[in-house]
Amino acid sequence: MLFGSNKAKTVAKDVEGKIQESIGLVTGDEGDRLAGKAKQAEANARDTADTLTSKAGMG
Repeated sequence: MLFGSNKAKTVAKDVEGKIQESIGLVTGDEGDRLAGKAKQAEANARDTADTLTSKAGMG
């Protein structure tokens, strides 16, 4: 898989999380808000892993 493709998926997951969190805030749905936060954390973890892999020369 190409680095750009991983980056696009990571950004998409982050945006999805931000949207879901915002919907949860507007509707008062704590489940949506927390699920959105979790997606953003997953995206952050993916980004960190991709960065470390790239810096280690493995990607």
